[in-house]
Amino acid sequence: MKKFIIERELPGAGKLTPSELKSIATKSCEVVDNLEAQYHWIQTFVTDNKLYCVHIAPDRETVLEHARQGGFPADKVSEVRSIMDPTTSA
Repeated sequence: MKKFIIERELPGAGKLTPSELKSIATKSCEVVDNLEAQYHWIQTFVTDNKLYCVHIAPDRETVLEHARQGGFPADKVSEVRSIMDPTTSA
């Protein structure tokens, strides 16, 4: 399984209400449950006009299928090659 960052253009994303965020999350979970491939939605960062989602999937095509079934934009899908944090400097 690979980790992906999905960039989703969503004007006004930062102004979504808790109810709207819940609706989006519910739809995403429904799609994950119905995908034939193993798939994990880890988390989503909401900014003013974009969503940045972290997903684990077998391949990019499965990430795009999740977006298609959910009706979500997937403007850019990038595979994570490595992770670094402050402990990387030690």
